[in-house]
Amino acid sequence: MTIRLILDMACQAWPERTALGPAEQGVTFGRLAADADAGAAALRALGAGTLAFAGVNSAVVPPLLFAAAGAGIAFAPLNYRLSAAALRRQLGRLDRPVVVADPAVAAVLAGEGETGRLPAATRLLTTAQWQELLAGHAGDTADPADVPDDAPAILLFTSGTTAEPKCAVLRHANLLSYALNTVEFGSADERACALFSVPPYHIAGMGAVLSNVYAGRRVQYLPDFTPDGWLELVRREQVSHAMVVPTMLARVVDALDGAPARCPSLRSLAYGGARMPLPVLTAALAAFPGTGFVNAYGLTETSSTIAVLGPDDHRRAVAAGDLELLSSAGRIVPGMEAQVRAPDGTVLAAGQPGELWVRGAQVAGEYAGAGSVLDADGWFPTRDRARLDSAGYLYLDGRADDTIIRGGENISPAEVEDVLLTHPAVREAAVAGVSDQDWGQRLVAFVVLHDGRCVSEPELRAFVRGQARGSRTPDQVVFRSALPYTATGKLLRRELVAGLAAAPGTG
Repeated sequence: MTIRLILDMACQAWPERTALGPAEQGVTFGRLAADADAGAAALRALGAGTLAFAGVNSAVVPPLLFAAAGAGIAFAPLNYRLSAAALRRQLGRLDRPVVVADPAVAAVLAGEGETGRLPAATRLLTTAQWQELLAGHAGDTADPADVPDDAPAILLFTSGTTAEPKCAVLRHANLLSYALNTVEFGSADERACALFSVPPYHIAGMGAVLSNVYAGRRVQYLPDFTPDGWLELVRREQVSHAMVVPTMLARVVDALDGAPARCPSLRSLAYGGARMPLPVLTAALAAFPGTGFVNAYGLTETSSTIAVLGPDDHRRAVAAGDLELLSSAGRIVPGMEAQVRAPDGTVLAAGQPGELWVRGAQVAGEYAGAGSVLDADGWFPTRDRARLDSAGYLYLDGRADDTIIRGGENISPAEVEDVLLTHPAVREAAVAGVSDQDWGQRLVAFVVLHDGRCVSEPELRAFVRGQARGSRTPDQVVFRSALPYTATGKLLRRELVAGLAAAPGTG
């Protein structure tokens, strides 16, 4: 049983319902299945060992994913923003890849303007050439390849900000477990529409294909995110569900500038992929008063979402002024287990901070060439610092690697960032540890101010000291015009530290 089952069920239930694109002229579930069949036949004819995609998220992605499943090979969406050399290195790690790429990316990969060659046994096609190939296999209805549940379905490369990226292996059984345990089949009505603007090489982009097809919900893509473009598309297409990363929601909130969003069709707005600043979330809740907010926490290695803070949780937190609950990642989803452990492996009691470990059928915890990192009992170390309260709510405290040790005391960057973000002049804040001969590490805060606002370094340091313990006061404040993020909203903390010597405005 493969993830192609999800599409087959949807096609049998609603063959004429629109699955992708505009409501009136989009691709139906029946057409999506036919395109996946043709794609699987084309891949077999090409002798493909892997199907790779390098381009923006669009309606071309779902049929590619299901075509790969039908052909019995893995689908590998690549970060099209990488250099040609980096993309070629990743292709060199794949088995006989057929690469479908947007025209601009295909030109770069083919070597135009840059030296280098594609790895041997690689077949490169533009999206237009792929469509031409499909036309030659139109009507092919061969049975999907007979592959086991534990065959690789999706290969996702990590961001690789500090080293060569790892390639996470997600198997059909992992992905089916995620979809079947977290989504109700046919739960969407015919008018429902989901808007996705995260890139396809992010696990949320892959999870969105599976969950929305299984729910029977039409998907609309926004390849190039802008806040005004996002709002316009929500209104025009009567979008009912959307997913954003925190940096996107922050830009939407800034664009609204205190005005209501005027998106009455939007019933659910999910966010995830990185830590959400509370000021951004509270402003968004005010701008979208009729929308149910969902915080979805997951990792690539866990086949997407493993914890959810739902709309009722958000409403209860707002009504009670409970900012702590509003900062929670929610409760663990069905089919998953979670533990918080001490460094020695001891399982900690409710409320005690440590490292989050998770277990369940959707957890892959495996990397190509390196094997599984699960322990003997199937538990996966997330490398996220966390605590679970007595009611089962999960609270995340950043990556374990980001913990700052100052004078023997462990300090989470989030503790200081949360205080800085309450200052009216501060729009963004990031805190990192820098080597210090006396203290081991010192705290450096990197701050972006709201347009037209001013505040000095001594004023910000005094502000933090007034609300947190003295050890949490930044030793230095660096003012920046912007902070570095990945396309999926993850802060590149190490880039901040690496550029510290040349940073303007240091004190």
